[in-house]
Amino acid sequence: MMSLLLAIALSCVFVISQVAAEESEVVSYAGFQVWKIKPNSEKEWQFILDIKDSYELELWNERRMTRDPIDVLIPPQSQTKLKSKLAERKISYVVVISDLQTAIDNQKTNINKTTSDSKAAYNMDWISYHRLNNIYAFLTYLNTTYPKLVQLINIGSSYEKRPLYVIRISNSSSPGTRPAIWIDGGIHAREWISPAVATYIIQQLVEVPANAKLLSNVDWYIMPVVNPDGYEFTHTTNRMWRKTRSVSSTSSCRGVDPNRNFGFKWGGLGASTNPCQDTYRGTKAFSEPETLATSNFIKGKSSQIKLYLTLHSYGQYALIPYGYDVVYPPDYNDLLALANNAASKFVKYTYTVGNSADLLYAASGASDDWAKSIGIKYSYTFELPDRGTNAFTLPASEILPVCQDFFPALDVFATKVATCCGAFTTTTTKPLTTRTTRPTTTTKRTTTKCPCTCG
Repeated sequence: MMSLLLAIALSCVFVISQVAAEESEVVSYAGFQVWKIKPNSEKEWQFILDIKDSYELELWNERRMTRDPIDVLIPPQSQTKLKSKLAERKISYVVVISDLQTAIDNQKTNINKTTSDSKAAYNMDWISYHRLNNIYAFLTYLNTTYPKLVQLINIGSSYEKRPLYVIRISNSSSPGTRPAIWIDGGIHAREWISPAVATYIIQQLVEVPANAKLLSNVDWYIMPVVNPDGYEFTHTTNRMWRKTRSVSSTSSCRGVDPNRNFGFKWGGLGASTNPCQDTYRGTKAFSEPETLATSNFIKGKSSQIKLYLTLHSYGQYALIPYGYDVVYPPDYNDLLALANNAASKFVKYTYTVGNSADLLYAASGASDDWAKSIGIKYSYTFELPDRGTNAFTLPASEILPVCQDFFPALDVFATKVATCCGAFTTTTTKPLTTRTTRPTTTTKRTTTKCPCTCG
């Protein structure tokens, strides 16, 4: 019996050690290609789904409309066979990335380069992608330098014990009493442009005086990296990693898709039960410390937060709940009008606006659906550029153009929140007197209220 237990124990140690060794090896995508495949019918679309696993294909942008093109990551060993299969069925395709590793190397060229200004106060710019330590150092600098405007809030820790930071930006003498906008980025680890845009927004709100009007009647809560473990893993080991880095008790495959882990319609369409899939939902809603901490913080501010905005990539979409299925909230037209107004401010990039599940595919357990479900009226997912030419490997040269193009839309959102819920007004209640009662002296009582309901 003891020998059996010892054998099992040694076997477990071997498996764990093997997994740990595999996790430490840098993943190369040399020879991998991304094809844009164009099925012409439901049958052709189903054919792609049927061969996905046997050909080791990874679908990057599934579509609800069967005739829309799909971007597919294809390993070297499957490319010849797939070409033949597509030719047999007369399914057309184009190669959009001929060697993924080359695209990754080109994207990383400027990583960790210091800013061109040697006198800069922080090692942060928007002409290169930055590691987590640079991002957190930047937030810490702002917190120290602008104490009357910025508060850096640690809302918890990731699975690997990295801090989860939210930065509050407010010029109010009583922060937390005004309507607010929430912005987050980095839910999916490989979507590097998302934290880049989030940090750019922070810098513009804090350090550019011309943007002070955006702080007039609105507070801002911004969380640039929701999934810090995954984000770091994309820099050190596997550039195409999407999920968190939690360990499963039932599988050697690590991580959960944070955007299938929120507690509204959790476990429904578009969420996998397989721990090895990129859309794995987790063992339960909010199983991940990252999604649990984020949701708890937002719930604590839900009466204040009137607009929720989560940044993803790629595709250039402004997506409106619900995404768990093709279901439209009763106030869908309100959300659509505001999204169209915001999208009209974009100049360089064109965004498609519409319902999440209708435009793309069902995604149960998504953060924007959850935010809408707890009473935040205006809830959106923005899929940032591009449309697939570079996909997740958007060159560093595109960071600043994307940021600058996106930023004007925030004025639309801030104006709506300020107009809808306004700066909180103060009224004074005076003591009542009548002919039969003697006037009494009372302390003035002030109340705060919104002139309209925002959510």
